[in-house]
Amino acid sequence: MGRRQGKTGFDALAALPWPVGIIAGIAGFFAVRDGIPWWFSRHDGALSQAIARQAEGAFIPMAWILLLLCWLAALASFLKARHRRRLLDTRTTLESLAAGGWRQFELLVGEAFRRQGYAVEETGLGGADGGIDLILRKDGRRTLVQCKQWKRQQVGVSVVREMYGLLTHHQADAVKIVCVGSYTKDAAPFARGKPIELIDGDQLLGMIQAEKRNSTNEMLRKAGVDPMLVPINATAHSPKCRKCGSALVQRINRRTGEAFLGCSQFPRCRESRQIGPYPDS
Repeated sequence: MGRRQGKTGFDALAALPWPVGIIAGIAGFFAVRDGIPWWFSRHDGALSQAIARQAEGAFIPMAWILLLLCWLAALASFLKARHRRRLLDTRTTLESLAAGGWRQFELLVGEAFRRQGYAVEETGLGGADGGIDLILRKDGRRTLVQCKQWKRQQVGVSVVREMYGLLTHHQADAVKIVCVGSYTKDAAPFARGKPIELIDGDQLLGMIQAEKRNSTNEMLRKAGVDPMLVPINATAHSPKCRKCGSALVQRINRRTGEAFLGCSQFPRCRESRQIGPYPDS
């Protein structure tokens, strides 16, 4: 099992939503530039007064450095979030779920749960060999997640037993095991009656597709469009990209609010078409 490297303050800030980094940078800038000198000036000691007299302008470079670091962390957070969104949006088949390495699969699963309203912590404790890959928090409950990107091998009962032990050891509320393929016949009976959920590739794909539909419908509502009036969902009749043959997915033009079909392999393929009746072929 891999071990997590010690996190720095920068890493912790980059793991938070990017607006937090922007706000933290601004708050930290004024706290260092103005707050520290003000604090020393409020004390009567000789040392405090000496520091206060010398502090004018002395903390400005530190304030700018803090602001820069916070905003770099916010940029890293924004880029990671965009990468996770694109990663999820391009997964339309079981084969695409298995594409990439185990780390990419963890990001994919984490983003799927994040869209369900979970706060997701990518622990780095699992690695390629298993363990705790994600920690989910929602409604005061803590759930441990293990991700298995095995393309051919089934997930056996030994993995479920291991996660049940970790559930007890960490005093978590539940466990989820997510895989691309399927589980052995003895895995499900062991999990039955325990706070353990086994999610196979078909269930994961269905969860991703449901969240895509919910996200699309929400964007349509914000654009003032009734989702029920959109003629056909992007997955209906499996429309294909004319250039590369990949599935087309429904997207929203952020400038006009209009729905259209774009290639699931964007940005590698930028083919798109208007929503409307599709041919049977």
